[in-house]
Amino acid sequence: MADSLPALRKWLVMAVLSLSGGIIFLLPFLQEVYYKPLADALELNNTEVGGLLSAFGVTAMLSYFPGGWLADHVSPRKLISISLLTTGGLGMYFASFPPYAISLAIHAVWGVTISLLFWGAMIRATRNWAPPEEQGRAFGTLESGRGIAESLSSVALLSLFGWYGSTVHALSQVVVLCSTVILSLGVLSWLVLDDEVENRDHSERAGIGLDSVLQVLRMPVVWLISLIVLTAYSAYWGTFRLTPYATDIFLMSVTVAGTLSVAKMFMKPVAALATGFAADRFGIARTIALLFCVSMASFMLFAFLPGSSHLLPLMLVNVALISFVAFGLRAIYFALLDESGVPVAVTGTAAGVVSVIGFTPDIFMPVLGGMVIDQYPGAEGYRYFFVATAGLCLLGLLATLLLYKRYIRPRS
Repeated sequence: MADSLPALRKWLVMAVLSLSGGIIFLLPFLQEVYYKPLADALELNNTEVGGLLSAFGVTAMLSYFPGGWLADHVSPRKLISISLLTTGGLGMYFASFPPYAISLAIHAVWGVTISLLFWGAMIRATRNWAPPEEQGRAFGTLESGRGIAESLSSVALLSLFGWYGSTVHALSQVVVLCSTVILSLGVLSWLVLDDEVENRDHSERAGIGLDSVLQVLRMPVVWLISLIVLTAYSAYWGTFRLTPYATDIFLMSVTVAGTLSVAKMFMKPVAALATGFAADRFGIARTIALLFCVSMASFMLFAFLPGSSHLLPLMLVNVALISFVAFGLRAIYFALLDESGVPVAVTGTAAGVVSVIGFTPDIFMPVLGGMVIDQYPGAEGYRYFFVATAGLCLLGLLATLLLYKRYIRPRS
């Protein structure tokens, strides 16, 4: 019995990380499923809706680096618990759908509570969760668990939304329930997580100061990984436009298109586990390069696919394909930290640098999509957006190949 306790606790920690990591992002990214209902509730146009996530993206970008440094010094238990409690508390207020300026401010503060307190702590805890040869499956397991949590929560929330009649009041109830779950996870994190990582790595972290920060900034490999994450995350952002794409081009109803958006989330657990194990078998960088190739082809198909009813099955298959690829990329790109030789002692700091650059799509992708589609209504706007996203995937492929050639020893 005693021998089983460490293993049980190990998986309990991963469960808490996965649940928290999957659900905490539902509030700032509410528009992924409820794009039009949110716009109606706040009386916003496409550019203004994009502005909400851009506000989140700006503060998130400013918070990632200090958040990474903080994760190398402070217990994940403290950081993750505080993050969940403050994020959920703000969500309770957002459920009243306050004026646009206040809504912008709430999204901006969410960028701090999630990126400064939560993100770096989760990445460091995950890297410490498994040995070097199992980094792919460690991050794959995390992303798979996050996907399961996100998918099941989204189904429950969408069911609630439909039950209440798909009205503004219904969306408010969705936000209240989501916030309640996040607050509960904050309490659970405090009870389950402990200071084990902090205590084990205390001697390493004691030497992490300005010199180590500068050391990370001087690593070309860190900048290459940052570019890979930026382009892969742009591909993920490209999937956010699939819900309005389905309503505008294939004339689906808001509820059916929302169901499609939730359905593609179920690809996340499968994609994360599959790519995680594939990365451990064939190499992380090689797997990422293949996924970039598939993503380019998929976005180009969306760009030139006519909105004809007899092509609907092809569109749905392509949604499943690009969802698998985008989730697969997200599952393993931080595992490049280990494969490319970034020291464990500066994991949080390196993750912070990578995140500052890699997650800038939070700033420019929602506004880019909104502005392009507002200026070029209909199929033309979506064509320009998807072609641009495919171009970013090409840039990611080139960066991955360069990283593989210069910094990663080929596997036998």
